Amino acid sequence: MFAPNLFSQKVALVTGGGSGIGMAIAKQLLHYGAKVYIASRKEERLQKALAELSPLGACDAFALDIRNPEEVEKLANYIKEKEGKLDILVNNAGGQFPSAAEMISPNGWNAVINTNLNGTFYLTRQMFHTFFMSQKQGTVVNIIANIYRGFPGMAHTGAARAGVDNLTKTLAVEWSPYQVRINAVAPGIIKSSGLEQYPPDILKGISDKIPLKRLGSTDEVAYLTLFLASPMANFITGETVYIDGGQRLWGDMWEM
Repeated sequence: MFAPNLFSQKVALVTGGGSGIGMAIAKQLLHYGAKVYIASRKEERLQKALAELSPLGACDAFALDIRNPEEVEKLANYIKEKEGKLDILVNNAGGQFPSAAEMISPNGWNAVINTNLNGTFYLTRQMFHTFFMSQKQGTVVNIIANIYRGFPGMAHTGAARAGVDNLTKTLAVEWSPYQVRINAVAPGIIKSSGLEQYPPDILKGISDKIPLKRLGSTDEVAYLTLFLASPMANFITGETVYIDGGQRLWGDMWEM
């Protein structure tokens, strides 16, 4: 379905691009011709990812904390100086931890909200002001989570991702005069490095709770993301597309 030069001459930024889903998205964008910038907090992880990504195409990395608007502005200026434009923003950076709601401390709550919700807003707003508004063109894909029936066991990220879901809808309308499209991808349980932070007992037998009886792959999330970022989706904006093997429709996510 994707032409080899689908993203030729396009510049893309993938936050959280040093591992997992973000790195899979970066690989696919490179494969189809984009110049890709990856961003993450950990310089060491970025450099390791860059060594793997660079043979696939033109790639660069920038270390920052997306919770810091000043660092976000520096990233935007760096890309502007290097490329003069940005076509695609993939907001993938985030983080959370499993916990019953009553056990989440104020610090734990704020850390997740600041990263997953505030960081996404800071990135998107800055790229709009630096690039999309003057270009009269831009595409944003927000990677959220399966929040279809709430998020028992992770109330902090459920609230943050629901905020991004609403932000996706709101900005799709507000920024439509500038021809900026904004959509979201909501992965279910994906076999990636992100699962390493969860206790093994939580994940035991998890595939049996998914109608398709397996975990998703990072590449499958990447393919959907590329579709939404591509010209094939030019009349799609403000949507959240779930990729969860049907889990949102049936069964528990995990034992409470």
